[in-house]
Amino acid sequence: MMEGRKRRRRGGRGGRARRPAVFAVLDLGTNNCRLLIARPEQGGKFRVIDSFSRMVRLGEGVAQTGALSEPAIERTLAALRVCTARIRANHATHIRAIATEACRRAANAQILLDRARAEAGIELTILTSDEEARLAATGCAPLIGRRYDGALIFDIGGGSTEAIWMHRDNGQMIVRKAVSVPDGVITIAEHQPGPMTRARYDTIRTEMLARFATVRAEMDKVAPFDLAKHHLLGTSGTVTTLAGIALGLPRYNRAKVDASWHDSASILKVAEDIATANHAEREKLGCVGPERAELIVPGCAIFSAIHAHWPCAELRVADRGLREGMLREMMDART
Repeated sequence: MMEGRKRRRRGGRGGRARRPAVFAVLDLGTNNCRLLIARPEQGGKFRVIDSFSRMVRLGEGVAQTGALSEPAIERTLAALRVCTARIRANHATHIRAIATEACRRAANAQILLDRARAEAGIELTILTSDEEARLAATGCAPLIGRRYDGALIFDIGGGSTEAIWMHRDNGQMIVRKAVSVPDGVITIAEHQPGPMTRARYDTIRTEMLARFATVRAEMDKVAPFDLAKHHLLGTSGTVTTLAGIALGLPRYNRAKVDASWHDSASILKVAEDIATANHAEREKLGCVGPERAELIVPGCAIFSAIHAHWPCAELRVADRGLREGMLREMMDART
């Protein structure tokens, strides 16, 4: 016993070995609550040891009322309590939790922040749209193709869509321009409630074409966008779902979707087919399912509008983004 105590003392002050760093990042979006827990590895990489995602639809009704509803808050708090349990079980040493567009818009967002702290032990910070775009770009940047000068990164969320132009400069990827558009799959779906038909898709696409024409004009003021030397890089639920369908997956598989390359035309064809299908047909698609059967249509319209203004031949799909950007930033700050 004595020998054992001596060995423990050598491990560090008070006989306790120093616990390895474990990073936990939580992204509370308009539609989903997502958690990622990882350990840092050599070369600036990290290894994911746990993850969690739940559709909470926090932004439901915000476009009409300007406030988070009580049912949405309760759904979100239930998910946050699950996150807390996982964070504790994995002994996370560094934690960051953020909220995005739904909380930026809601007049009563502070109620959620206070209850998240009191009832789930989660300290949420509301990101600005610029911070959200920067972190999404940081998380996706490693997937920009080596034979390209850069990429147009787009993140179609529940409450907003970010468009970020990243360009290679002296071997480093820099953000040339980032714009956040306050239109996402939930805000569009709730703007004009009703079935998602092909006619509805066409209407949404026309509106998004006008919206992104302004974004393209802002980017053109910075420098010309060379389509031959850039590709599209899409993240979030819409584009990962489209990629899963294009790959013929019976159900979603992150390992096969993340970092996959596609002809933009093939993904556009999938988007068009989804827009033409009825609700029951969309539900039967393994990568869509009942929860996304309606929301996927405005996402497809947003993607089609983005491609119309940045018609790059190739698209790379990322099942990563904001959370990975937070992880990298936290790990960089620690070194």
